[in-house]
Amino acid sequence: MAAVTASDLRDGEVVFWAEGRWVKRFADAELFNAVEPGQAALDLARAQPTIVVEPYLINLDLEGGVPVPTSYRERVRALGPTIHPEMGKQAEGGLVVQALRAHAGGARSSGRLGLIRLKR
Repeated sequence: MAAVTASDLRDGEVVFWAEGRWVKRFADAELFNAVEPGQAALDLARAQPTIVVEPYLINLDLEGGVPVPTSYRERVRALGPTIHPEMGKQAEGGLVVQALRAHAGGARSSGRLGLIRLKR
């Protein structure tokens, strides 16, 4: 399972792809169970260089039946600033935020690793 993420060019906010548009909450992200639809969404996202910076696919695991990013880095990005639990996106609470906080995996996103390899 995967999702597409990037940074909003206007304010630097982490955003997620959801059926042709960008959303700020991971809970609203479109999830892809197959490679082809995920890659197609990524191609569409990359065609928006004036809206987002460096879109890429992130791998997802299930935490209590709720999809969460496999990578610790991506969970932090999905929660927003982690200075205090009452700040950022994590302040909204809910099932997805609980799952993001509870997940213990730390693997890197293979999509991001591919991007890093391209830059060398």
